[in-house]
Amino acid sequence: MNNNRHMALSGHRIEIDYIVTGDEKQAREKMAHISVEQTIEFPADLVSQQWIKEEIVGRLEQVTPMADGRFAARVSYAAEVAGGELGQLLNLIYGNISLVPGVEVNDVQLPSALLNNFFGPRFGMAGLRSLLGVAERPLLCTALKPMGLGAQELGQMAYRFARGGIDIIKDDHGLADQPFCPFHDRVARASEAVAKANTETGKRCLYAPMVSGPDDSVWERIRFAKSMGAGALVVAPGLAGFDLMARIASSPEIDLPLLAHPSFLGGPLVARPRGISHGLLLGTLMRLAGADCTIFPSFGGRFSFTPDECTEIAYACRRPLGHIKAIFPGPAGGMSVERAAELTDFYGRDVVLLVGGDLHRRSPDLTANALDLLRSVL
Repeated sequence: MNNNRHMALSGHRIEIDYIVTGDEKQAREKMAHISVEQTIEFPADLVSQQWIKEEIVGRLEQVTPMADGRFAARVSYAAEVAGGELGQLLNLIYGNISLVPGVEVNDVQLPSALLNNFFGPRFGMAGLRSLLGVAERPLLCTALKPMGLGAQELGQMAYRFARGGIDIIKDDHGLADQPFCPFHDRVARASEAVAKANTETGKRCLYAPMVSGPDDSVWERIRFAKSMGAGALVVAPGLAGFDLMARIASSPEIDLPLLAHPSFLGGPLVARPRGISHGLLLGTLMRLAGADCTIFPSFGGRFSFTPDECTEIAYACRRPLGHIKAIFPGPAGGMSVERAAELTDFYGRDVVLLVGGDLHRRSPDLTANALDLLRSVL
């Protein structure tokens, strides 16, 4: 029976790159611990089946010194350990190791046999451009805010932004189903407002409500949003789960682009030493889970991401990943109209520029402010 189990393994390997602190001996000891902890989580000396030791426990492939005194290490795992499931793949990449100090998960290489289990983004960069009818320039996005405004006020705001040429108008991620702005009222008002503006301008602005919520209501909210004419959805996988986002992306019934918000995912990124790389968490894993655009705080804004970390994310959004479509990076977090040209130079034209509060700061005329942003990227 053990031989049959052994022969059932395909030989395909998942390769995970780590960065670890300590000297080389300590680095190798950490990797030995990780190889066991991320798989069998059982005393290795008590395992009697040789095939488990050889094939199920992670295999240390290399340990290489880095210029900063740390060590880069690669461990490979049998592809079958992931079980073809996104949740288990996340568990393998960053499960118990998220609790271990001095270890960073830097990157992952997945065999095509495993990638084929994942639907990925339904639209990706090319599909979202086609949906919006915008061939080359950066896409423009803003958020309905501040929290506390009612559904009618937010609907009027959405109309003015859509009239000014914004491509995607999203709920701020803090908008849920609060009594001062109920979900159904807000989605109905904003969807109607954007549809009216599109009729008047001939453009294809998309309204994207925030649909992450209680498990027993999230699908009802999604279906309601689609029935009202919402053109996209905002999902926060750190709150609702990566697997939920993947199920929404792959649903032919829903068939809407997804914007992924990073709420609740900052801990392993901003801690020092960090636990997981920016590109892996906010780029690669968002793509696997079906995001068409991944929103993240850009350098120079309210948060602490560096240019190098933002470059990591943008690269992970676009690099080859089997059949998984490339997606838009969505730099946000205190961006301004004045920085639009700079951000375009940095990220390239395949980017969604999310400008929020600054579109209110410039003048009371939100349509004129949006037009200023549009002119800055033409």
